[in-house]
Amino acid sequence: MAKQATLGQRVLVEAIGVFFLTFAGAGAVIAAQFAGLGGAGLLAIAFANGIALALAVSFAMNISGGHINPAVTIAAWINKLISPGDALAYIVFQLIGAVVAGMLLLAVYPAASGIAVHYGTPTLGSSVSVPQGILFEAIMTFILVFTVMGTTVDRRAPKIAGFGVGLAVFIDVLAGGPFTGAAMNPARAIGPAIASGFFANWYVYWIGPILGAIVAALIYKYLVREKR
Repeated sequence: MAKQATLGQRVLVEAIGVFFLTFAGAGAVIAAQFAGLGGAGLLAIAFANGIALALAVSFAMNISGGHINPAVTIAAWINKLISPGDALAYIVFQLIGAVVAGMLLLAVYPAASGIAVHYGTPTLGSSVSVPQGILFEAIMTFILVFTVMGTTVDRRAPKIAGFGVGLAVFIDVLAGGPFTGAAMNPARAIGPAIASGFFANWYVYWIGPILGAIVAALIYKYLVREKR
């Protein structure tokens, strides 16, 4: 039997995975602004987020479980797949990875394009209220977390690595990107926010994803998960 990775190795991989997702996802937002893609930019942003997460989950799942998201870590804790102490360590390093990505976005992208979109920080659309934003993020995160549970956690799942999770993010961004930025991930939201100093409605991207993750985790735990 292969030796389990140490906690240090697992949290490092989580940090790197969130770095991948944040840099690619937020970077795509800035690049779309720079290129003047307009509505077509949504498709590019959805691809960037979906592919980045698929890659991150694929390289991390055999080491850390491939959470790459504090909301997923909370869902894993609810399902007793990770201890409370390890879950806290995962979340801390996920946030570190996101903040490092945010700082590097500041360093490498043209300021004019970055500032125009707050360096990829998700934000609510002009016609979206805070309650709507929270509900939207909760629904999208439910889709994401339930997909994680069914494709990377469940022993009955086909071995498709992070492909299914990436597709979940892809469709979520297409459906919700213009309205909330479709973060589905507190770390992905807060990293660019800290780097750019833009914190408008930041709590939406914690409350919504965590609520969605909890609902998905409970349904999976009590109604779907294989009984051992």
